[in-house]
Amino acid sequence: MRFTEEHNAFRKMVRDVVEREIVPFVDEWEKAGIFPAHELFPKLGELGLLGLEYDPAYGGQGADHLFTVITCEELARCGAGGIPMAIGVQSSMATPSLARFGSEELKQKYLVPAIAGTQVCSIAVTESGAGSDVASIRTKAVRDGDEFVLNGTKLYITNGTQADWMCVLARTSDEGGYRGMSQLIVETSSPGFSVSRKLDKLGQRSSDTAELLFEDVRVPAANVIGTEGRGFQQQMSQFVIERMFAAYGSPGSCRRALEKTRDYLKQREAFGKPLMQNQYIAFRLAELSAQIDLVQAHNYACAEAYMAGEDTTRYATVAKLMTGRLARQVADTCMQFYGGMGYMEETWTSRFFRDSRLLSIGGGADEVMLQVLAQLDGFT
Repeated sequence: MRFTEEHNAFRKMVRDVVEREIVPFVDEWEKAGIFPAHELFPKLGELGLLGLEYDPAYGGQGADHLFTVITCEELARCGAGGIPMAIGVQSSMATPSLARFGSEELKQKYLVPAIAGTQVCSIAVTESGAGSDVASIRTKAVRDGDEFVLNGTKLYITNGTQADWMCVLARTSDEGGYRGMSQLIVETSSPGFSVSRKLDKLGQRSSDTAELLFEDVRVPAANVIGTEGRGFQQQMSQFVIERMFAAYGSPGSCRRALEKTRDYLKQREAFGKPLMQNQYIAFRLAELSAQIDLVQAHNYACAEAYMAGEDTTRYATVAKLMTGRLARQVADTCMQFYGGMGYMEETWTSRFFRDSRLLSIGGGADEVMLQVLAQLDGFT
C-alpha cells in the first residue's frame, strides 16, 4: 500500500481543517455535551469530506477508498472521539445503503444534502432489547396505502437530537428474526416523531446521543431504501462500512496519545531524572507503538481488499476487535504514566480514557466480533 502525492496533500488539508475548525472548539463542545453539526457539516461538505467515495452526480468526489482512510486517521487526532464519530455517522453509517440501494428520487432528496452537509442524518437501529442482536428489533412499520405507519423506540442514536432525517431499521412484516425488515428514511419533522431524552454518556460527550420515540409516524412507501424486506441484509453491509470507519481512526488517536505522553515524560522528573529514562516506560510505549503499526497495516490491507472489490467482512471484524482492545491499552497506559495528573478531568488523558472505551462496544461489541470470527473460521 503506497500513498501518492495527492493522498499526502489531502492528508495535510484534512489536518489543517481539523486544527482550524474542530480543535479550538473541542473543550467547549465537550462541556456543552453537543457540537453544532449544522454549522460544522456544511464546512466539511464544501471540502468534499462527507461524500469522498460517492458518485459526483450527487455531490460526491468519486475518490478512492484511501482518501476515507486518511480522513479517519486525521479526524481521530482532534482530541475528542465524539466529533469523528458523528461525522462518521453522516458519511459512512447513515448513507451507504442509500447510496447503494436507494432510488434516484431518494438520492436527490436526501443523499445530496447529506453530502453537502446542509442536512444532518443519523442511523437508527439499536433498541432497548436489541443492541448487537439486531434480529431482535421490535420497531414496526405497518403498510397503509402508499404509506407506512411507524411505531417503536430507538436507543443510543448518534446525532439523534440534531438529525434532519434518519435511516431507520424497522419490521415491515410479521416474519420473525432477520426476515421482514426494511430500511426507511424518516424525516424528524414528521408528526409523531420525538426525542424522548438526550442521553448523558461516560465519554464521547461532544456527540449528542438520544432515545427516540415513533408514535404513528407516517412514512411514504417510496422512502423504503432498496428492497422491502431486505433491510437486515442491507444493514449488515452498512455495518461493515461502519466498522471499517471506526477501526481506521484508532491508529491516529492512539499515535497522538503516545506522542503527547512521550513529550510529557521527557519533561516530568521523578527521583532526579526524567520519567522517560525509565526503561520500563520506554519499552512499554515502544511496544504499544509497534502494536499500532500492526493494526494500521491490517487497516491498509482491509482498504486494499475493499478497493479490489473483495468481501471485507473478516477484515473489518478483526480490525474492529483489535483496534478497540488496543485503544483501551493505550488509554490505560497513558493515564498510568501521567499519574495523578492523568486522573484529573483537566488533563487530556481522562477524556481519551473515557472516549476509547466505546470502540469495544458500539457498532458491535467485542463479543459479537468474536462470534462473527468464530463462525467464519469454523470454530462453532
